[in-house]
Amino acid sequence: RTMAAQMVVREDEWLKRLASMKVNKEDMDRLIMNYFVVEGYKDAAEQFALESNTSLETDLASIGDRMAIRSAIQNGDVDAAMERVNDLNPEILEGNPSLYFHLQQQRLIELIRQGKVTEALEFVQEELPPLCEESPQLLDELESTLALLAFE
Repeated sequence: RTMAAQMVVREDEWLKRLASMKVNKEDMDRLIMNYFVVEGYKDAAEQFALESNTSLETDLASIGDRMAIRSAIQNGDVDAAMERVNDLNPEILEGNPSLYFHLQQQRLIELIRQGKVTEALEFVQEELPPLCEESPQLLDELESTLALLAFE
C-alpha cells in the first residue's frame, strides 16, 4: 500500500483545504469546456464558449461522431464503432495498437455475453495473438477476459 492510500482527511480539513485553493477563471472555464466536449454536450459547449469567451480546442462537429462511436460500443456493436473510427481516420486504430486491442477485447466480451462460445474461441485464436505478441502486457488482460468463458 502507498502512503497516499492510507491517508484519511476529515471533512472539515478537506473543506478548509478546498477553500484555500485558488483556481483561476480560465482554468475553470477550460475544465468545464472539456467536460462538455468529452461528454458530448455539443449545444452546451457552444453556448458556454459564447458566454465565457472560451476558445474551442476541438471541432464541435466531431462530438457527434465521438458520441456515435461511444454509443455503438456501449450497445455492444464494436464492429460499427470500429467502422466509424476508420471512416473518420483509419490511422487512429493503426497508430494505436492498445486501443485496437481493447476494441477487439470488447468484441470478444460481446461474443461471450451473447453465448457464442465457439465463435469467441475462434475469434481469440485468429485475431488476438498478433496483438499480444506486439505488446506482451496485453496477454494478462486477454487471459482475464477469457476467464469469462468459465461462466458460460
